[in-house]
Amino acid sequence: MNYDTIREKLIDDLKSYAPKYPKIKRNKIKDGHLLVIDPADVHIGKLCMAFETGEDYNENIAVKRVLEGVQGIIDKSQGYNIDKILFIGGNDILHIDSPTKRQTTAGTPQDTDGMWYSNFLKAKQVYIDCLEMLLPLADVHFTFNPSNHDYQSGFFLADVIQSWFRLNKNITFDCSIAHRKGYRYGNNLIGTTHGDGAKQADLPLLMAQEFPIEWSKTKHRYVYTHHVHHKQSKDYAGVTVESLRSPSATDSWHHRKGFQHAPQAVEGFIHHYSNGQIARLTHLF
Repeated sequence: MNYDTIREKLIDDLKSYAPKYPKIKRNKIKDGHLLVIDPADVHIGKLCMAFETGEDYNENIAVKRVLEGVQGIIDKSQGYNIDKILFIGGNDILHIDSPTKRQTTAGTPQDTDGMWYSNFLKAKQVYIDCLEMLLPLADVHFTFNPSNHDYQSGFFLADVIQSWFRLNKNITFDCSIAHRKGYRYGNNLIGTTHGDGAKQADLPLLMAQEFPIEWSKTKHRYVYTHHVHHKQSKDYAGVTVESLRSPSATDSWHHRKGFQHAPQAVEGFIHHYSNGQIARLTHLF
């Protein structure tokens, strides 16, 4: 299987599938809430062996955890009037960015499972499955965060997902290569970034500079970061910065260094239209 074969398959899939999404007409919801769902640092293609690290992880386990985690967040969000969903993609959804040397974008070697094209196609399908799970609940905004493991292939994947749903009127996309994204929901300004770039302490002022209109119209402001695979949360003046857990297991290098045993999870958040973040939802593995 080569690039041309995969490209033609993607084009055929997009042509045949995209027109099948009818527009969903929704009743207006009073006292609405935003559901944020963020499967962070999935690393499809990562290989972990229980014989060495105490736990197995491969491309199939990765896909299973994303689907289970998203469904778990949906189940836990019942009882809230959800009128919008923010789905955060990217953030090392793929483990490598080099098909021959099996390295990250910067050239760091990785233990891998599956071929590069298998990883890509599984990541494509899991995003499609997730969005199709969410669309019956509320309109979706898909935000892409470029990341250090898959800076190129992650961008290509996000563009494929945007193309796949291009005729769907119930989903919008922000798939630019910008490292920091902002999304406004009522009185909330929600920033997202992978977390391998700007320092955490600089993120609030960067948000104010890069999204001045949204900043001026909101009171509750948050930045969700990734990359570290464990929970960190700090309140700054006017902005809360929080890192998210990862559903991926520990590989050989991290086990050897002792970077292990943080809770593995897919996380979500509930934001009230006027009152900001009112709930955290966690699906643990």
